[in-house]
This record gives sequence, C-alpha cells and structure tokens, in this order.
Amino acid sequence: MTANIHNERIKRAYVIWLREARGFSDSTIVAIERAISLWEEFSCYEDFAKYNQSKAVRFKEWLTERARINGIAGDVTAYHTLRHLKSFFQWLSTQPGFKSRIELDSVSYLSLDKKKVRELMTPKSRDYPWLEYVKSLVSSIDVLTEIDQRDRALIAFLLLSGMRDRAVATLPLGCFELEKLEVSQHPSKGVQTKFGKPMTTYLWKFDEELLSCVLTWPEHLKKERLFGAGDPLFPRSRLVQNPVSLTFNANSVEPVFWKGSGPIREILRNRASRAGLKYYNPHSFRHAASHLALSYCRTPEDFRAVSQNLGHEYIGTTILTYGRLDQFRVAEVISRMDFAPNSTEGITESEALALESILRKARKSC
Repeated sequence: MTANIHNERIKRAYVIWLREARGFSDSTIVAIERAISLWEEFSCYEDFAKYNQSKAVRFKEWLTERARINGIAGDVTAYHTLRHLKSFFQWLSTQPGFKSRIELDSVSYLSLDKKKVRELMTPKSRDYPWLEYVKSLVSSIDVLTEIDQRDRALIAFLLLSGMRDRAVATLPLGCFELEKLEVSQHPSKGVQTKFGKPMTTYLWKFDEELLSCVLTWPEHLKKERLFGAGDPLFPRSRLVQNPVSLTFNANSVEPVFWKGSGPIREILRNRASRAGLKYYNPHSFRHAASHLALSYCRTPEDFRAVSQNLGHEYIGTTILTYGRLDQFRVAEVISRMDFAPNSTEGITESEALALESILRKARKSC
C-alpha cells in the first residue's frame, strides 16, 4: 500500500508545528511520527479525515494483537502510541477542512482504561549504586595514566552532580566553576540538556575524596594540558599506534568531545568489570544522587533546593520520580525512626505543615 499524499502534507505541517510552535526535540518528533505511521498501517493509509470512534476502538484491539504477534511490551507501546495519536487528532480537529469531520469527543476514545494507565504510571523500584559502591569503584582505579585520572573524575562527577550522561558528555571545561562547585548547563555552550533547558547545578558534597577526584581533574587539564574553556571537561581518549606491535593504545586524552554518551557507559561497564563489581548505567547515578540528597532534606527549603539542582520545575517530579525507596531502604528508614511520644526529630510544627503541603502539591503536579 502506497502512502497517502494528502496525509503526507498534513504530517509535514504537524511536524513543523511541533518543532516551531511547541519546541519539541527531534527524538520526540520521531516517536510521534512512528505513532502516526502505526495508525496509517492499521487504516491502510486512508485519509485522516475518515477517523471516527469505532476505528479508534478497533485500533486499540489491533495494537494488542500486533504486540502479541511480535512479542513486544504491548501496554507500554499502546499507551505512548495512543497518547501521541490523541494529540495529533486533537490538533487536526482544529485545522481547516477537518473541524466538521473530526469530533473531539471521538478523539477521547484513543485512551487506555484508567486502571491500566495507573499500573503503567506507578513508579517502579529502580536499582542504583550507593555511596560506598561509588567510592569502591573509584578507589579501585590505580592512576597510572591520564585515562585513569579522567575515569576516576568522571565516575565521581556522575554522582556528585547528578547530571544526565548526555549533558556530561557535552560539557565544556569553562562551564565548571571550581570555587563555587557550580556547573552551568547551557545549551548555548553546547551542553545537551533535556528539552534544551538551561540550568545551573551545584556539586553535592557527599564525600570529600570523591570531590577531590573531581576538582583535581579540570586543574590538570588547564595547567598540564593547556585545555581552553571550550574544550571538553571529559575528553575522549587519544589512540596512539605502537610502532612495534602496530596495536593502538590509549594513555592520554585529546581536546575532542565524545560523540554521544556511549563511551560513558563503556567506561562504567569496563571499570566495574575490572573491580569485580556490578555494572550500573549512567542514569542510575542520577537516581543515586537524588536519593542521597533527599535523605538529607529536613525543611521545605531543602526539598526545593534539591529539586532545582536536579533541573526540575516541579518538586513533585523529584519526590515521586526519584524519591521512591526500594523495600530494603524502607525497612532501614523505618527501623531508625523515633516513635517516642511527641518526638519530631527536630522538625518544627510549621515545617511539618509545610512538608505536608509540598507532598499534596507533588501528587497534583504529577
């Protein structure tokens, strides 16, 4: 079945609107286009104007059957596909030539039942490294080469900054202010942040040894290697061919950014393997940093500061996404709680009321 030319024009207009009016990233737009393509495959590329509620119901059944045949995660795929399609047809219903043909009420049929959505949206327990793990991993690296020094600093930085790996991979040296422990994540400087949002992050002082590993690295790059402000904070390895064995070895770095965050994953995987430790992906270090930081919070201001430091607009995102504890941690926290009468562990009544208010807002914002 060939593509529908009329549909192609509509999709092109929608993509332009998503990019220019809504500011969506290319990766998000690709996911939306994939969802629309599934609808076209189901409808045999008929005009979008022929959409109706009965087809929406049949489409959901088609998605379920497709997932069963292909052995994929049907509910998750269906949820995101329907979410993107609902937005598309809602937009289409406002366009000339479609206003009288697509009813908004029929678009609402592109939904899963509420029980299934709640199951999918319930935060799952995540496995993440703890502070002692990170310290063990870092200390297992003997600094014999410049690569060793970089890897130690990188692993420590992932925990102390809580930054996303893509942002770390694209962070210039000049965006890190050592004296203030301040990291300027600005897309204008080439830093690839989520949604292209500029933010400022301050390193958490979870451990002095880890902090020392981080701080000595940029000083080395500036003084010993004469790196400039626009060069990468974590540069790629420089490969040099051995004239005898003709093999390539990497003992130093060069002022070139990594292409993507894949090398960070490889460094963590290789270093963990050498140390005989479990591998944790880069984003799990962000979860570790969030949990550690939240464990130190006692006042509403503490929670707000942690949330902003993670780059979250809403404190609910921090608490509900990164504040979920695994069962071991729940047992640990409850075992050390003071259940003595009138015990508040130093929290005043006004602070307790403020925290209660924050949690109420967190549930609403998420």
